[in-house]
Amino acid sequence: MSKTVNQKWDGKTKGSLLGYKFFVFCINFLGIRISYFFCIWVATYFVLFSRKNRNALIKFYQTGFELSKGKAIINTIKNFNIFGRVLIDRIALKTKKHIHYSHNFENEQALKDMYDLGKGSFLFSGHVGNWENAGNLIGERITSKINILMLDAEVEKIKSYLSKSTDVNHYNLIPLKNDMSHLVLIHQALKRNEIIALHADRLLHDQKYFSMKFLKGIAKFPAGPFIMAYKFKVPISFVFAVKGQGTHYNLSATTPHLDYNSPEEIAESYVLKLEEMVTSNPTQWFNFYDYYAS
Repeated sequence: MSKTVNQKWDGKTKGSLLGYKFFVFCINFLGIRISYFFCIWVATYFVLFSRKNRNALIKFYQTGFELSKGKAIINTIKNFNIFGRVLIDRIALKTKKHIHYSHNFENEQALKDMYDLGKGSFLFSGHVGNWENAGNLIGERITSKINILMLDAEVEKIKSYLSKSTDVNHYNLIPLKNDMSHLVLIHQALKRNEIIALHADRLLHDQKYFSMKFLKGIAKFPAGPFIMAYKFKVPISFVFAVKGQGTHYNLSATTPHLDYNSPEEIAESYVLKLEEMVTSNPTQWFNFYDYYAS
């Protein structure tokens, strides 16, 4: 049953303009691996001084995986470091350094099959690994344009600087708006047989939600994405892109499904797949707020 809740996450990207400028410089002039080295110090800073985010992750590992506090802290330290590397990849993949990246894609045929149906499609992902990076890795190869649906809450100065300092994305962004104008853009994109990619694992203020078992606890998932996908009646696949060794990414997609009986059924299938991915990649869980908040 859907309900409403006040959630603590505000949808804004963390980090300062100075920090972005520093890493753009490092990537362009020192290389990706040296940029990774600096992540150690940035991660250490956040572990020591970003108490709210640190404690939220520790609680997630203690509740979701039933880890001791010591092991939860170790996972949290690893998490911050990997997250920094993923953000570096996010920048580097928009520059000439993208040639240094590689990937494999389990069941890439799923995307081609959805394109052949001619209805457009939804790709559901989550904040484990980074699907935006996948969009830059595969955007030139697949047979349909990718539209990523996301909150338009990044700091404007950072967005402006990155747009001037890096190449264009290999995907299109559709910002979520309070006036619901994004629904028109989604409808138009689906009519053009394009892909709509979105995350469905973060809850914002006063959103309706589904309470569902997730790992060893109960978490709240936004109902909106699942209701929207159910109403559009187009194929749905659950896709993820997790960071492998070095500059390699592992991508995967589930077989497309069209005939869901309800939004709740879509949500249940999605949460099972998300749980599988987080279990396989526990230190790539990038939700830095109290996920099991009551």
